[in-house]
Amino acid sequence: QVQLMESGGGSVQAGASLRLSCAALGDTSRTRCITWFRQAHGQEREGVAAINPGPDATFYVDSVKGRFTISHDDAKRTVYLQMDDLRPEDTAMYYCAASTLYCIVANSRAAHFSGWGQGTQVTVSS
Repeated sequence: QVQLMESGGGSVQAGASLRLSCAALGDTSRTRCITWFRQAHGQEREGVAAINPGPDATFYVDSVKGRFTISHDDAKRTVYLQMDDLRPEDTAMYYCAASTLYCIVANSRAAHFSGWGQGTQVTVSS
């Protein structure tokens, strides 16, 4: 079973960039989708970016399109989330998780994902 570990968060000012990393441990042979979720204080967890590593299909929530880029490096068993032009509303704890379903089927529903890490905090000040 896959276990994921996030890193790369921090405190930045609006307009800055951060790159989050999601390192995979364990058996990834059944993984079909990796999704970055975020959860702001007092709000529900939402999926912001997803990738099917095989065909490299990517998906983004509207609020991050054009600013965030998800990618993967198979050799490093790592999925990245490049976040540019950060805004205060991007402030949240960011998590990555894996699904055995393709992203379009998993549809960022947390129940379809496993291997959650501890998360990495992103704080954006205005």
